[in-house]
Amino acid sequence: MIPVPGETAGDWWENTGATRARIAAAESAGYRTEFDLQTYFLHDLPEEVLRAGPAHQRDEAEIVFSQPCNFRGWPRIPTRVIASAEDRFFPLEFQRRVARTRLKTEVHVLPGGHLIALSNPERLLEQFLGFERECA
Repeated sequence: MIPVPGETAGDWWENTGATRARIAAAESAGYRTEFDLQTYFLHDLPEEVLRAGPAHQRDEAEIVFSQPCNFRGWPRIPTRVIASAEDRFFPLEFQRRVARTRLKTEVHVLPGGHLIALSNPERLLEQFLGFERECA
């Protein structure tokens, strides 16, 4: 999620068209439009990750969705966006559009779904280290 100054996480969904993008991608690809964890979050996780289950899980605090982002603007430093090619929750074309319009940048696309840190942690780490090398 890439907010603009003063935007709440709750408003972000409508302002970016996130839900419409998710449903359109599902209809185009032929999977369920109704949200469920398996379809949107777990579909590409390795079996061993699924068997291990969550180490600790809790509900999100509602304040997250109503508290406005308290910043005047994004810092004037290189900002990178990583997007997952198979993310069904935030489809790739949606993420590309949001990154372009809100940060004037392109996304770095990696293989994986919405939970890329669990489905493709090695490749994600390689990308982070690549960013670090670019800045050195």
